Amino acid sequence: MVCLGNICRSPVAEGVMKEKVLKYELNIQVDSAGTSGWHDGELPDSRSIANAKENGINISNQRSRKVIPSDFEEFDIIYAMDETNYQNLLHMSPEKHHHKIKMILNEPYPDQNKSVPDPYYGNDGFQLVFDLLNEACEEIAKNLMKEYE
Repeated sequence: MVCLGNICRSPVAEGVMKEKVLKYELNIQVDSAGTSGWHDGELPDSRSIANAKENGINISNQRSRKVIPSDFEEFDIIYAMDETNYQNLLHMSPEKHHHKIKMILNEPYPDQNKSVPDPYYGNDGFQLVFDLLNEACEEIAKNLMKEYE
């Protein structure tokens, strides 16, 4: 799960997906990172923490980190929150891993390349981000369940 700073959207995506892993008893690893290192080691944005908590998800133990080269080897799928980070990930990764990079909202909205809006510069939008990511992660989980069958 990747956004720019790894403090607003991708920590929520990580937290929501981890809840889906528990709910559906999936055997997958979930992590998040940012394409920038601006917030390395920091907690998620306090507004993201509060909104996730209001929705029953605890992301307060996460720490921001930058995407590293080994992420492209370690993970089978890397979900970008928006078009800019999608392009950043393509530039950061070897071409042999480009097939792993996907827009997260293409899960519930195939081939639409919708972006999860960045709520950082406003006080609203955090619930919309949560709702979009919850919908996307539910779709991801259901698709993974089909693969296990």
